[in-house]
Amino acid sequence: MSQEFVEDLGPDPSLLLVDDDEPFLRRLAKAMEKRGFVPEIAGSVAAGRAIAMDRPPAYAVVDLRLGDGNGLDVVEALHARRPNCRVVILTGYGAIATAVAAVKIGAIDYLSKPADANDITNALLSKGEVHPELPDNLMSADRVRWEHIQRVYEMCERNVSETARKLTMHRRTLQRILAKRSPK
Repeated sequence: MSQEFVEDLGPDPSLLLVDDDEPFLRRLAKAMEKRGFVPEIAGSVAAGRAIAMDRPPAYAVVDLRLGDGNGLDVVEALHARRPNCRVVILTGYGAIATAVAAVKIGAIDYLSKPADANDITNALLSKGEVHPELPDNLMSADRVRWEHIQRVYEMCERNVSETARKLTMHRRTLQRILAKRSPK
C-alpha cells in the first residue's frame, strides 16, 4: 500500500465506483484499494444511487454513460446526501457540454477513458492548485465540429430529430455522426 496516498485520504477513505464495464470496474477497485481507498462498486445508475443514498462515500468515480441512464444522476444523489463528496466523472465519450454539466453539479474533475488508477487518484486527491498542462496538439476541425454536435445533442436532451432540426442537417446524417467515435 502506498503511504503517500493513504496520508492524503483523510479519516474516511470510502470510495464509490460506478461503471457498467464489469472487468474494468473490478480492476479499478483492486487498484484503488492498493492506494488506500475502501471501494464499493455499482454497475448501474440505480445501484449507484442506492449506495449514494444509504452510505454516501467521501470519494466517487462515476462513468457518464451507463446502461440504465446518465451517471450525472448518481452525482446529484451523492451531493444531495454528502455535499463534500469528491467526484470524478470518467467517460469514453468526452464532450465539452457534459464536462460543464458535470462540474456544475459538483464533480471536481472529468477524465476521458482510458484513464489509469494514478490519474484517477491524482484527480480525487487534487487540491486544485495545479492546473493541467496545455495539450501539445489542438483539436482538429473535425473534432471541434463533433464537440459542437454533441453539445447541441445534450442540450436537446438526446433527441435526434430535434438536434437535426437545430443543426439544419438530415436526421440520418446526424445518426451516422452520433454512431461514430469522436475524431482525433
